[in-house]
Amino acid sequence: MECNKETNLQNCNCTYPGCPRKGICCECITYHRKANQLPACFFSSEAEKTFDRSVENFIEGNKQ
Repeated sequence: MECNKETNLQNCNCTYPGCPRKGICCECITYHRKANQLPACFFSSEAEKTFDRSVENFIEGNKQ
């Protein structure tokens, strides 16, 4: 399967400088899953800037 990195980058809100997985969603998801985290795209742009990619932070930020 061919990666659509350029297309993915149009929707990637990751602000981590130098991330080698930026735009390569399958690698990003695998990396964060191993760390019990979620990738940046699960968070609002404001929440993503905290670099807290924990599941707990995601749940807290999405309470209604």
